[in-house]
Amino acid sequence: MLLVNTGCAVKPRTLAIRDNPTRLMKNTILKTATGTVVSPEQLIAELSDTRVIYVGESHTNPAHHAIQLQIIKALSAQTPDLAIGMEMIDHTYQPVLDRWRAGRLDETTFLEQTHWYANWRYDFGLYRDILEYAKEKKLRLIALNIPFWIPPKISVGGIESLSEADRRQLPHHIDLTHAAHRRYVEAIFKMHAILGRTNFEFFYEAQCTWEDGMAAAVAANLGSGKMVVLAGNGHIIHKFGIPDRAFDRNAVPFKTIYLAPVGEEAELDWADYLWVTPQTPMPRMPHGMAKMKMPPPASD
Repeated sequence: MLLVNTGCAVKPRTLAIRDNPTRLMKNTILKTATGTVVSPEQLIAELSDTRVIYVGESHTNPAHHAIQLQIIKALSAQTPDLAIGMEMIDHTYQPVLDRWRAGRLDETTFLEQTHWYANWRYDFGLYRDILEYAKEKKLRLIALNIPFWIPPKISVGGIESLSEADRRQLPHHIDLTHAAHRRYVEAIFKMHAILGRTNFEFFYEAQCTWEDGMAAAVAANLGSGKMVVLAGNGHIIHKFGIPDRAFDRNAVPFKTIYLAPVGEEAELDWADYLWVTPQTPMPRMPHGMAKMKMPPPASD
């Protein structure tokens, strides 16, 4: 008898919860504080009085961006002056986002003026619908990131190695004292031996600078309104990346939504809500461009 291996692996259908028998199906939203499942409509109702909502992502997962847009649409129906904070753009490009919002740029010009594929480098198609909706509804778009070349410099030479010009791009306060955050970043550093780096202290300085920079932008641009922050799951997990650092600056309560692909294992203390999604596909880049993620610190 000839046995043929078809190469067809069984696709995972559930998300596991660590130290818990619970298995969650795709499209389930779990409120982690109570362990109860909520509908998208219930989630939006529970977020109605929350002024800052962090929605994570695996950058190359189209389902994650569709969920982000779903949340933005629902919240903007309640709050027409909703702002969208974006990890994908650094703050030096804020004028470009303003021109896009005003309808003064087409897509090609926007990509050129943000240097999208030199900076963020992920397929713009993943973010197109969100940006088009923001333009249509005139929603404020906020560039959250620090210039992308700065964290890699810090990770190899420390903050002290930066030029005065680079230092002017940094947040006024960088918190290096959060023990749980430090353990989390160090575990990732050891696990991946990222790009051959051997100095964890420099690496950790880079991570904290990155996250405090985005947190400072959230706090500075929130005003009296409401903001949905779009950032990699690694920046919102356990809340000690961007969320807690922004709260330390403005004391505005927030909620976090971690988008968790099936086939993985999550923890209840990762976020206020776990939203189970399809698996993250392989990165897709236009025109055969190789994926070169910058900056390299801990986790996106």
